[in-house]
Amino acid sequence: MIIDCHGHYTVLPKGHDAWREAQTAAFKAGEANPPYPAISDDEIRETIEANQLRLIRERGADMTIFSPRASAMAPHVGDAAVAKEWAIRCNDLIARVVGLYPESFAGVCMLPQSPASDMTSSIAELERCVAAGFVGCNLNPDPGGGHFASPPLTDRYWYPFYEAMVALDVPGMIHVSGSCNPAMHATGAYYIAADTIAFMQLLQADLFADFPRLRFIIPHGGGAVPYHWGRYRGLADMLKKRELGRHLMNNVFFDTCVYHQPGIDLLAEVIEHKNILFGSEMVGAVRGIDPQTGHYFDDTKRYVDALDISDEARTAIFSGNARTVFPRLDAQLEARGL
Repeated sequence: MIIDCHGHYTVLPKGHDAWREAQTAAFKAGEANPPYPAISDDEIRETIEANQLRLIRERGADMTIFSPRASAMAPHVGDAAVAKEWAIRCNDLIARVVGLYPESFAGVCMLPQSPASDMTSSIAELERCVAAGFVGCNLNPDPGGGHFASPPLTDRYWYPFYEAMVALDVPGMIHVSGSCNPAMHATGAYYIAADTIAFMQLLQADLFADFPRLRFIIPHGGGAVPYHWGRYRGLADMLKKRELGRHLMNNVFFDTCVYHQPGIDLLAEVIEHKNILFGSEMVGAVRGIDPQTGHYFDDTKRYVDALDISDEARTAIFSGNARTVFPRLDAQLEARGL
């Protein structure tokens, strides 16, 4: 199998997006939430079959680990009640996609991480979604939307949520949402900066001594980390930490959402193959055709195909590592005889 660990529902039924606009307008006006619209299975099929499902088939993947549109998670919009209902509505839509196309999609949930709240609502939503068959979550390290006012990921603020993740045996993709800071372009600056910041937070502390079974995927190829691997190895030494392989890399994984061949080549040369999961982020941050190659930037499978690595390593990147990091997905696939 070829499993894409990083896909978002980016082209949605129009009624869902319109409801979000009405929800935020109602909050600003001090009014009650509008009723959520009826969305038919046919509307969902139309959006999925013309976009994600078509591209999965055209580009040769088998399954996408699928979550709500990351840039629209926006927990900084409204208050905790707004964030909670928005997360529920988005996750319910993902569950419906998975129900319609169980061979092609596995669900990952967003969380109602309002900046002023603790993780209680997020724990409840994670438990609800896992009970519905979801295999992981997207954890936002900066729910304030670009101001990095939240505690670092190693702070005990997060520990109740980590305890729930470990109890449910699900990983978290560390993924910020849209930026409300005009100094940070969302996908070109904020995403990559947040990935890099998250890795450094993990390096500075000893979180995995407390949670040895906790697993994180840092997307977008790990941000700047692989390119500066020597810097982080040196910082680990200066901070009196174990070498990175033992300190972090039994628990931290990177995806292949890097949109050119030299970037994937570097990722595979620097990072152990056991820590790399195939991902494309389609339909997502970069949607155009690369004029240098004539292929879509986010057609990342062709970059992995072109790597000078063993067949065993390529199989691990394409599917084996995802099945290890997402054991609930592995169990679902085994139940189907896959």
